[in-house]
Amino acid sequence: MDSKDIDIFKVLGNETRLQILHWLKEPEANFPCQDVDPRMVGVCVGSIQKKTGLAQSTISHYLSMLEDTGLVVSTRIGQCTYYRRNEEAFSMFVTHVATDL
Repeated sequence: MDSKDIDIFKVLGNETRLQILHWLKEPEANFPCQDVDPRMVGVCVGSIQKKTGLAQSTISHYLSMLEDTGLVVSTRIGQCTYYRRNEEAFSMFVTHVATDL
């Protein structure tokens, strides 16, 4: 197991980060009032922060951790950063866990 695997497990060990990943799996259902296509671009960090009720700095840190592990990708448009799940990274991680652990 390499350090990236350990980092992914650490990131997944937090209930709020898991909830964010769950919400981003079906962004249209969980964030219905987006001004962009949430499947293609993602969900604005402000919408994620509002849904969690946590401080913006906390959510930004959590999303940064998720992005550092490759589980989400970000796109900046104007003053908002949008986040979406990286389904390819999830597939690779699941395959790795199933075959190597």
